[in-house]
Amino acid sequence: MKITVRDVPPRAAWALEQAGVHPLLARLYAARGIQRPEELDDGLARLLPPATLLGADAAATLLADALEAGRTLCVVADYDCDGATACAVALRGLAMLGFAPAQLRYLVPDRVVDGYGLTAPIAERVRALGADLLVTVDNGIASFEGVAAARALGLSVLVTDHHLCAADASGTPRLPEADVIVNPNQPGCAFESKSIAGVGVMFYVLLALRAELRRRGRFDAATQPRLDALLPLVALGTVADVVRLDANNRRLVAQGLKRVRAGQMPAGMAALFSVAARKPQAATSFDFGFALGPRLNAAGRLSDMTLGIECLLTDDATRASELAQTLDAINRDRRDLEADMREQAMLAAETLFAQRLQQEGTLPSGLAVFDESFHEGVVGIVASRLKDRLHRPSFVFAPSGAPGQAGVLKGSGRSIPGFHLRDALDLVAKRHPGVLLRFGGHAMAAGCTLAPEGFETFAAAFDAVAREWLDDAALTRQLETDGPLAPEYRRPDLVETLHREVWGQGFAPPVFSEEVEVLSQRLVGEKHLALKLRHAGQAVDGIWFSHTEPLPARVKLAFRLDVDEWQGQRRVRFLIEGAETGEAA
Repeated sequence: MKITVRDVPPRAAWALEQAGVHPLLARLYAARGIQRPEELDDGLARLLPPATLLGADAAATLLADALEAGRTLCVVADYDCDGATACAVALRGLAMLGFAPAQLRYLVPDRVVDGYGLTAPIAERVRALGADLLVTVDNGIASFEGVAAARALGLSVLVTDHHLCAADASGTPRLPEADVIVNPNQPGCAFESKSIAGVGVMFYVLLALRAELRRRGRFDAATQPRLDALLPLVALGTVADVVRLDANNRRLVAQGLKRVRAGQMPAGMAALFSVAARKPQAATSFDFGFALGPRLNAAGRLSDMTLGIECLLTDDATRASELAQTLDAINRDRRDLEADMREQAMLAAETLFAQRLQQEGTLPSGLAVFDESFHEGVVGIVASRLKDRLHRPSFVFAPSGAPGQAGVLKGSGRSIPGFHLRDALDLVAKRHPGVLLRFGGHAMAAGCTLAPEGFETFAAAFDAVAREWLDDAALTRQLETDGPLAPEYRRPDLVETLHREVWGQGFAPPVFSEEVEVLSQRLVGEKHLALKLRHAGQAVDGIWFSHTEPLPARVKLAFRLDVDEWQGQRRVRFLIEGAETGEAA
């Protein structure tokens, strides 16, 4: 591992300090591209206007007409946290704006049986529910057959999505023939936040609908519904979907966190905080990403995301608690399953490393792992863990459980910087026609299906592409940090201030780095390294979770800050992220 330090533009840091920003925060913000104090304004008035989101006004007209005509609407959601929160935002928001309960339905596909997105069979199920307007959330932009089938059945179709558009052989973007499409990544859309999550897109559609209903005289500015009550759900889905936290997304998350900390959130979110043993009044973006989000995602991976959506829709605290406890139990099962799969996947990867090193004197550049016992619901998580541990583009495959797909292998991949995963799959498909039955995705995450006899061919071909595209530097994990931590900033109150800020994808949480002395080290729980360190002349506790290898007496560490409370004493401790020892860490 190589530890690097972010550049801090001095003029930007100085400007922020002059505006009253704490010097440490000024340095952190400047290193993440913030240049002016006004960029830190997270007020609602600073949100991008809905009118700049292509299709939002047309969607508002379609929905307002449906409301006035008494039409029945069905939301087709995705089975992840973004899809679940988007569905809840849609149904709660439409009800707030005047839709009667009898007009609202929802349907969430089954990950195994239905696969991703709007399909023709799902369109038929929507029609059978009595709906005549179908609204997708967090999916639909590539559902050509599903949209066509829905319209052939007489359904109007509104697609709300944030994923990239498909393209034809010439590279020209293709769009489904829906009545209206709202997606910041469709051609011609001037909306600046291309990274907005699916739940954010639906929230913007509701803002546009409220404006349209205001124009039609259903209410005025003083009596209109307060859609900001939906922001806790928007914040949760935005963080959990790991979209880039650009300025607009940070404002959405900040506004959601403010309401959660004030106790203003749906009963289901409060119940999820409870089962996760987290305090809403001290909520952080980490809680959304690592406590609430995984519990919702577990339902879509191992069970039925209807459980998650119902948890977010109910206003009954008792019902919310029951559903949250069920989701918590499913997540524990998911963790156990993931741990077993991760151990097997690591063993397979290490065996492959040893074989290649012995036979060719080199290590694989791209990894593909398969086992008959793997569960398709968690292959993406395990691929991510494999990628993090070995710093290689990684695919993990499991047998498909979908009807009529016996023997087919379903894989999910995660990548490292400099390796476009979807483009790599495209090259494998061209070099080995017929090996990939289906594939899709983006630069850092992708999925594909294989015939069972195609795994070995795929594994070799994927590794070959990785060897061509990645050099030794790219295959060396680099951990970007914020450099040394001044000892005067090692205070519990300042650490809590840092935790309350909005951090996430594209706006990385603070990680510091410097050389320290290791005073003592011991294993706790058989898999964590507890440390006593000397930092700037003072002893500091540290812990490196899921790490067992001892450290030298002096070492350069990368670490996050945490506050540990013991017997009424609050002390700062270091959470170790990595070590630069001259060897892989």
